[in-house]
Amino acid sequence: MNAQELRDKTPDQLREELVSLKKEQFNLRFQAATGQIENPARMKTARRDAARVKTILNEKAAAAASEE
Repeated sequence: MNAQELRDKTPDQLREELVSLKKEQFNLRFQAATGQIENPARMKTARRDAARVKTILNEKAAAAASEE
């Protein structure tokens, strides 16, 4: 997922995306702890995707605050 795709989404959609990414991170950590993880690099991409979503949410919040 890239930043432009995220910027096209509404804040509610971004929050839902963040929740799903956090669940995925939890599941990946659980798999890593039990030794069942298939793709360890997915942990890094899930973490970065979650950070990307948070950044876009903060940008949208700042833009909304500056408009008021």
